[in-house]
Amino acid sequence: MASTYYAEGYPYAVIHHLAEILFKEWGASLEAIGLTALFHLPWNLKFLWGPFLDRYGTKRAWLIGTEVVITALLVLLAFATTLPGVIAAASVAFALIAFASATHDIAIDGYYLEALDDAGQSRFVGYRAMAYRLATLTVSGGLVVLIANAGWLVGLIATALIMGGVLALHTWTLPRVERPGAPMIELVRGVLRARVLLTGAAGAALIAAIRTDTAGALWADMTAPLVEAAPWLERVSFAGWLGVLLLACLGLVMAFLGTIRRRLAGRDSFYARAFVDFLEQPAVGRILAFVVLFRVGESFLVKMRYPFIREAGMSMEAYGLANGTLGVIALFVGTLAGGWLISRHGLRRWIWPLTLAQNVPNALFVVAASWHEAGGVSDTLLGAVICLESLGSGFGTAVFMVYLMRCCRPGFKAAHMAIVTALMSVGFTIAGVVSGALAESLGFSRYFGLTLLATLPGMMMIPFIPHLDARQQEAR
Repeated sequence: MASTYYAEGYPYAVIHHLAEILFKEWGASLEAIGLTALFHLPWNLKFLWGPFLDRYGTKRAWLIGTEVVITALLVLLAFATTLPGVIAAASVAFALIAFASATHDIAIDGYYLEALDDAGQSRFVGYRAMAYRLATLTVSGGLVVLIANAGWLVGLIATALIMGGVLALHTWTLPRVERPGAPMIELVRGVLRARVLLTGAAGAALIAAIRTDTAGALWADMTAPLVEAAPWLERVSFAGWLGVLLLACLGLVMAFLGTIRRRLAGRDSFYARAFVDFLEQPAVGRILAFVVLFRVGESFLVKMRYPFIREAGMSMEAYGLANGTLGVIALFVGTLAGGWLISRHGLRRWIWPLTLAQNVPNALFVVAASWHEAGGVSDTLLGAVICLESLGSGFGTAVFMVYLMRCCRPGFKAAHMAIVTALMSVGFTIAGVVSGALAESLGFSRYFGLTLLATLPGMMMIPFIPHLDARQQEAR
């Protein structure tokens, strides 16, 4: 459990910490840094291929196979930083790692649910979250310090070596706890069908045809009628338009959940049954709304945390040290204590205190940003704020992971976990896409105030969601 969740958190941290650090250090704007949230799209969409991991092979085989791919891609990312167009080359590598990592997440979550019963899943959630967060802190702490001192090539090669070590450990020691599904060769044959290859080739050709130097003109032409009708829309940035588009897509999916369920209900396939089984849960709309909203405020915060820290004067090395020392201790306390409290007294009793502990640190960033704008803020205060945010994040993770596991029904555990974790990440993507543009427009103090307000909708959903009691889960 510990090594697999460390492995799950590790490439995720590379995408969502090193990407924004690389963009910041190579001179990208806040808006461009916010757009690195688009690398999160594979996590938003992983429910589309999640059922295949239940249907073919074993979760163990998927887990090890994706770790081979991730290790190789990390090596490519390291050498991408030596090319003239660093941001463009690294973006391609980040996108490929993201897709492999999202698939890796599905395999690990499914493996965990297969290997442990309900009591074990709740009992070990704190250790699971701790291992995941330790991986995050390895990247955002120790590896950031190494990159600051030795450069991007050396730091990213070290990143690949750590992933390779985890791969070796899993290959030789990971227990076999599952009954195999259909042979993997059947999936390979399906992927290699002519229509699949043609669709992929057409998509690649379309992406290649949109050159960077013509993208701006193309976007201006597309939005010209709207700007002519309402001139104030000219002030809306590309990131703002993209955020509205993503939010509209999410709204449409939520609005048509009933239609989606009815259309899938008549299909006799494992893929369709997995989705129908999930959508037939009582109060599924409230479940999905809570999953999307729970971490929106934190998502806004973390995307602009590093740019603010750097603007406030803390060095890249000092940030890595603060994140990797006291931040580690605070995170361990939060995840272990949160998991222990929930397993001892139940989720219903602790969901409010632990959720508030997750969201209160947003107010501390408001204070730190205000002091910075008023004349300066010390590295000591910034380090304390980082540690308190890590503590609260650990508490929130313990709550959320227990709740997500209670939303997964027997027979489709990997697919259902893929659905809820994909929806969880939708909030992160939408918040991240618009975060840079908002921070540039509002300034950091007002922006962090906005992140505090963004925590309220998720908390307002708590009185209305099911699955807060373990007995309710067992009865189902």
